[in-house]
Amino acid sequence: MIKAILMDFNGVIINDEPIQMRAYQEVLKADGIDLSEEDYFASLGMDDVTFVNAAFERAGKTAESSRVGEIVKAKSAKWEEMVKDDLPLFDGVSDFIEKMSREFSLGIVSMAGRHEIDLVLERSGLAKHFDAIVSAEDVTKCKPDPECFRIGFRQLDAIRTGQGHLPMTHSECLVIEDSPPGVVGARGADLPALGVTNTVNAEALRNAGAAAVAKDLNDWMPDSIRRIFV
Repeated sequence: MIKAILMDFNGVIINDEPIQMRAYQEVLKADGIDLSEEDYFASLGMDDVTFVNAAFERAGKTAESSRVGEIVKAKSAKWEEMVKDDLPLFDGVSDFIEKMSREFSLGIVSMAGRHEIDLVLERSGLAKHFDAIVSAEDVTKCKPDPECFRIGFRQLDAIRTGQGHLPMTHSECLVIEDSPPGVVGARGADLPALGVTNTVNAEALRNAGAAAVAKDLNDWMPDSIRRIFV
């Protein structure tokens, strides 16, 4: 029976993949790199540093680590400017998180920078619902490597046992993801996955290993989670 849920951030909580792409496109132009939509979405699951290095490699270029850091910082500032007046949360996701937090321990596992995650959670009032957050700064490998999910599982399990609960098994911690690399990473950590078709189609998520796929999170209730992920 599910006792905890680890959610991805970009593409699950906030509908900002197109915004992230536009921010990167604008920033990378200074280095003569034309980022296509195809290349952006082929890089889902990467942290910012890995993403920038991959963009340079595709263009046949290299970048010093200091320049990569400058680009990441500029992208984050551009992204923040783009979302400052209208935080693009997915419809129904706030209600979903509130409902789930009443009965499950919640965490976020994302390759986004911690600053971006914290900004969205604080502005949306959702921060109080999450017991654990794993961001790009906490890992050495990006998705589809399972490292981030293993860390998230350990964090939630430690918090729960500190509250007097019995230790969780891996089958009791659900992952909600929108991308194949995320689903593959979750399965690599031996965690069940629910795919949401916010970014790719249902077939891609099922082929990656999602046990169930939904078009959105609007109608999901705690009992639905328990019934499907037994």
